[in-house]
Amino acid sequence: MDDKKKEVVENTEIVPVEITEELLKEKLYEVRGVKVMLDSDLAEIYGYETKNFNRQVKNNAKKFEGDEFMFRLTKTEFDDILRCKNFTSSWGGSRYTPYAFTEQGVYMLMTVLRGDLAIKQSRALVRTFKKMKDYIVSNEMLPSNRQMLQLSMQVTNTTQSIAEIKKSLNQVEDDIAIAMGELSDVVRKSELAEIFENFSEANACRGYLFYNGQIFDSDVAYAEIYSQASSSIYVVDNYISTKTLQLLAHAKDGVKIRVYSDNLMKGLTAIEYTDFRKQYTGLDIELYESGGVFHDRYIILDYGLDSEKIYLCGASSKDSGARITTILEDRDKDKYKDIIELLLSNNKLKL
Repeated sequence: MDDKKKEVVENTEIVPVEITEELLKEKLYEVRGVKVMLDSDLAEIYGYETKNFNRQVKNNAKKFEGDEFMFRLTKTEFDDILRCKNFTSSWGGSRYTPYAFTEQGVYMLMTVLRGDLAIKQSRALVRTFKKMKDYIVSNEMLPSNRQMLQLSMQVTNTTQSIAEIKKSLNQVEDDIAIAMGELSDVVRKSELAEIFENFSEANACRGYLFYNGQIFDSDVAYAEIYSQASSSIYVVDNYISTKTLQLLAHAKDGVKIRVYSDNLMKGLTAIEYTDFRKQYTGLDIELYESGGVFHDRYIILDYGLDSEKIYLCGASSKDSGARITTILEDRDKDKYKDIIELLLSNNKLKL
């Protein structure tokens, strides 16, 4: 029996479990300040033996580089988990401790595991994650803007990873398998899109936008736009908030970011801006006045370079995820030159 057929047979030896909120509450642990799931529990969910599950991960090791996706538990961490389960630890150092997968790592698994069963379980996982998040958002006291900024910073990396995955999907044809190998049950972009619709920040009311004619999760769309810039990002928007800053954190290192705004409704405070700058010390970002002459919102990438792009935005990025809106690239860039030059002479914004 060849390896591919053997793997399929081994994958059916364990009956996958039904994914419920109660199950995830039992399988989620907090380690190193983040929620994680163990390799053995994920293997059970996807119908694998643990060794075969980890083999799939090892075969795609580059996708899981960095502790933000997965890490191996220490003996102490594993013993703490066993105590939470009211088990007696028999770990004696003669075998390896399990791997722990963060939420980002679980999402990355969905691009690795393949077949009808994997798709079914991945969809169920995403739906259940979202139900749990929406319950928290709907039933807990709303945090202050400053607290929301801290929460937003924690999910920035997740959104960036999703944007990168979606970008890679757009570079392949619909009939190319996403997963490694060439099994008959391949995952196509159209199938995986249903999974990605549930990703990103935990909003009780999710929003989408039309970005150059395609429907995107709002946060992921902004992340993809900002990540295109190689030199500069100019944002023209009179209504800004901590969400505006959080989305700009997706810019590449070394990109100069300038936000032109009159900060109407005082959506951003000086202390929030200071907190953000402390968190992202390597981000070159400054605030300037827009001059009270703008109604529409604009994003200008790499001004003055061959890679320059200008986007017209139907709503403020601070409202990303709240309502449906549209972002369109305007290829007639010459008409904006005088306006942009005027912006560049404006004074710094005082919060």
